[in-house]
Amino acid sequence: MKIGPKYKICRRLGDRVFSKCQTTKFTVSGTNRKRTGKRRQTVSEFGQQLLEKQKVRYTYGVSEKQFGNYVKAVKKNQKRENNPATEFYQALESRLDNVVFRAGLVNSRIFARQLVSHGHVMVNGRRMTVPSHRLRIGDKFSIRPQSKDKGMFAFFTENQKNYQLPQWLSFDEKSLAGEIKGLPVLSDDPAALNFKAILEFYSRV
Repeated sequence: MKIGPKYKICRRLGDRVFSKCQTTKFTVSGTNRKRTGKRRQTVSEFGQQLLEKQKVRYTYGVSEKQFGNYVKAVKKNQKRENNPATEFYQALESRLDNVVFRAGLVNSRIFARQLVSHGHVMVNGRRMTVPSHRLRIGDKFSIRPQSKDKGMFAFFTENQKNYQLPQWLSFDEKSLAGEIKGLPVLSDDPAALNFKAILEFYSRV
């Protein structure tokens, strides 16, 4: 997925959807301030839903086509245990690139996607190069033995000191291996992205 100027996108969406925007530089630059003018623009319900869709799409780094496919899959599921919004959230959180990011191996989903695409990650003992691969409960992921000495992992242990791992993941810092222990819970996500609004948006287009 090709992404344009990240500061500009964060400013337009009114949210820090990229790690580049989650810095002191971004804060003090004033780029994160909302534009003000003589005319106050009122955002319609449809416009707000569109905004939420773009926030989530950029947060997870998913293309428009992929994003639409996730929505279609949720709508097709007639025998669900969870509500559609939760199911949508779990599908995105269970992507391999997101799991690598949530495990704290890298500081952004973009970096995580590159890590997977370049073949540094294994799933259930096999090399996996598909960032969108969905992991299930019981699946194990790890860094390839040949990749463990790479410079990108040199400061991993240091970076992990203040990192809080999601409850649905387990990860061993020494072996650089983890396991999916449960399902992501939407209410536990501090980002508070509005998945329900996104589904409502797609029901109108």
